[in-house]
Amino acid sequence: MTLASALPTFDQPLPLARMEAAWQRSDRIFDLLDPAAFHERPIALRQPFIFYVGHLPAFGWNQVMGGLLGRSGPQPELDRLFARGIDPVGVDAYESRELWPTVRDTLAYRDRVRAALRGSLDEVEELVGRDRLADHGRVYHLVIEHEVMHHETLLYMMQQLDRRLLRRPPDLPAYRFGGAAPADRVVIPGGPVRLGTSFDAVPFGWDNEFPGTTEDVPAFAIDTTPVRNDEWRAFLDAGGYDRPELWTPDAWEWRERTGHRHPVFWRRGAGGWRYLTLFDELPLEDVRDWPVYVSWAEADAYARWQGAELPTEAQVHRAAEGVRWGDPTSGNYDFQQWAPEPVGRNDRGASRHGVRDLVGNGWEWTRSVFAPFDGFTPWARTYPGYSTDFFDGGHYVILGASWATDRALVRRTFRNWFQPHYPYVFAKFRCVQPG
Repeated sequence: MTLASALPTFDQPLPLARMEAAWQRSDRIFDLLDPAAFHERPIALRQPFIFYVGHLPAFGWNQVMGGLLGRSGPQPELDRLFARGIDPVGVDAYESRELWPTVRDTLAYRDRVRAALRGSLDEVEELVGRDRLADHGRVYHLVIEHEVMHHETLLYMMQQLDRRLLRRPPDLPAYRFGGAAPADRVVIPGGPVRLGTSFDAVPFGWDNEFPGTTEDVPAFAIDTTPVRNDEWRAFLDAGGYDRPELWTPDAWEWRERTGHRHPVFWRRGAGGWRYLTLFDELPLEDVRDWPVYVSWAEADAYARWQGAELPTEAQVHRAAEGVRWGDPTSGNYDFQQWAPEPVGRNDRGASRHGVRDLVGNGWEWTRSVFAPFDGFTPWARTYPGYSTDFFDGGHYVILGASWATDRALVRRTFRNWFQPHYPYVFAKFRCVQPG
C-alpha cells in the first residue's frame, strides 16, 4: 500500500482491515522522518514527533482495551503519558528528550498495543446490543478516525521541519499548475439546510455531529472559488498586515506579538516569494492559482478588506448542495495529491449552485464558533471530552477536507475546529456578502 492508497471505507464490516490499513499509513508517514527528527518539535504548540508515535497506539488501548473492556495495560505509565495531545491549547510538553521513552521502546509499546487490538474483536462482539461503543464497531471507528486525523497533523508538522530531516518518497505525484476556474461570485437562494444527523441513522459519528438540526439560511452571495495565493498577495501588497482596522483586537494583538506578516507556507527569498510544499520550495508565481492556506484571523482580515465576511457553517452547507461527499473523483483529498492544486480545477467537485472546491483542496474556514447542536450529548463514555473541551467560544468550525484528509472523514456531517491564531492547518477560505 502506498501512502496515497485509500483506506477501506466504513461501509465494509472489516474493523481489523481498516485498522491495519490506518496503521500501515501511520508507519509510512513516520518513515518520512530521518531518525534524528523524532525529538524535533517544529511547531511549538505541538508535542515532538516521538509523542505521536506513542499517542496513536495509546489512544487505541485507552478506548478499546481500557475503556470498553476494562483491562489494565502492562505499561500504564505509557498509557497515561501518551494519552492526550489533540489540541495546541495548554500542551504540557516534555522539553527534554531524556524524559521521553526511546524510539525503540515506543515502537515496542506500539506493537504490543496493536497485537492486543487485533485480539479484541471477539470480546467486543460479545458486547454488541449491550454497549453502544460495541454496536456497529463504534469503538473501532473512534480509533481509526483518530488515527487518520493525526496523519494530517503529522504532515503539516513535517511541512515546518528542516527539509534535511525528511525522506522524500519515490511515488509523489507531479504538481498541478494549470486549469484554475475563474474567480466569480454566485447568489445562493435562501432556504433550509440540514446540519448534523441522527445518531441511529449512521453507523458512526463523533458526538458533535448529533443530533441533526435544520437551520433557515437567508439568501447570500458567495465566492465560487477559494481565495488563491495571487489574490492574497494583493492583500499583502496593499498593507493588509499593517492595518489594525481590518483585524479583531485579539487578532491584532496576536499579529503584533508574534510578528506574523505572511502565510506560514510562504517564504521571502532573494528572487521573491517562495511557497513551501512538504518537500519543495516553489516560486509563488507557479502556484498563484493554488488556494492560500491561512489562519482564521488572517482569513477574517482579508474578508473585511473585501467588505465581506467568512461564511457560516450553515452557509457552507447550503452552498455545497449537490456535492458528492466522499467521492474521491470530486475533490483533492485522500492523498491523491501531496499539495494543493489550482482552485476549481475539478468540474466534478462543483455544487449544484456552481460553487467549487468546498470539499477538498483545503479545509474551509467558517465564522461559526464551534458549539454543540441543541440536544448534544457526549455519547462515547470513553472520550467525553472530545468536543466538550473545546466548546469554549475560542474555536471556529472548519469543513470539507484537504489533500491530506482521509476519505473516511469526508462526510457531510463531519465537523473540524481550530483556534483563530493557528496558521499551520491546510485551510483555505472564501468570502460571502448578503444576497
